[in-house]
Amino acid sequence: MYPADLKYTKDHEWVRIAGAEAQVGITDYAQKQLGDVVYLELPEIGRQIKKGEVFGTIESVKAVSELYAPVSGEVTQVNASLTQKPEAVNKDPHGSWMIAVKVSDPGEASDLFDAAKYTELTK
Repeated sequence: MYPADLKYTKDHEWVRIAGAEAQVGITDYAQKQLGDVVYLELPEIGRQIKKGEVFGTIESVKAVSELYAPVSGEVTQVNASLTQKPEAVNKDPHGSWMIAVKVSDPGEASDLFDAAKYTELTK
């Protein structure tokens, strides 16, 4: 259910790391808990984020939730199409990245969950 090429946080974000670059989004579990996503607030390109820090918010018909950075680094891209059509998160949460980050310390990802451990967390 959860892609094996991603790492996961206890706060239900995912990260796909390729070298020094990473993409970040929310998990299928998170989008199901939120319900219909209607708005995303994402950071500016160039912003420095720290692991565990709030980098944005996601709003659904049920609630507004904070988004937490799974790794530290500089925001290099923001998925503008997702801010215009935030409901895409509900349709394809693991394919709908929100931000891309130039990772400052790849070792930070070592304590994130793999797909099997994340599945256990969400049971």
